[in-house]
Amino acid sequence: MDDRRWVHGTPPAGNANYGWLQHILHHLSPRGQAGVVLANGSMSSNQSNEGVIRKAMVEADVVEAMVALPPQLFFNTQISACLWFLAKDKRKGGRDRSGEVLFIDARKLGRMESRVNRVFDDEDVARVAATVHRWRQDGEDCSGDAFADVPGFCRAVKLAEIAEHGYVLTPGRYVGAEEVGDGDEAFNEKMERLTALLSEQMTKGAQLDAAIREKLGGLGYAI
Repeated sequence: MDDRRWVHGTPPAGNANYGWLQHILHHLSPRGQAGVVLANGSMSSNQSNEGVIRKAMVEADVVEAMVALPPQLFFNTQISACLWFLAKDKRKGGRDRSGEVLFIDARKLGRMESRVNRVFDDEDVARVAATVHRWRQDGEDCSGDAFADVPGFCRAVKLAEIAEHGYVLTPGRYVGAEEVGDGDEAFNEKMERLTALLSEQMTKGAQLDAAIREKLGGLGYAI
């Protein structure tokens, strides 16, 4: 199909994700920006030319930021979704972010309002929004706080590193692990401690069982 919108590749007939992204890009002004909600699969799918289109979009530097959302945010589906932020020009807000993509992993944010539905409170929305604004403006927003990578939550990544990951745009691949506080315990260390404790308890249980059998045997009970 000869369609002027498909600058980065013709989207597959069976999935509209990259059709919508390119349709929106086509209608953006040179300084415009847009946010799009899509299923998580759009960040990593390589089926039916989607990986090729995503690579072309990254190389064209029109992907500004990616936000991974937690599941159960929407009433009509339980699947996780993500936010794509698109821009034709990343030179705005006091900082040139060309050649860079902001990744935010917001999967741990929000709270369960019911058994099947999660909600974002105002502070959750504000945290994501403030992170994007600080990255765009490099601390020149009204708060005056400068952007900084936060392990496990957000990180600014150069296009070369994204290329090394096969142009997959899943934030969890780039933001790293959350920093462990002084009062916290790393997952691996906790598993080792609990495994050792379980082994100790099982050994004590076997010893207690043997002692009980011995006592009952001495009383003339057949064990």
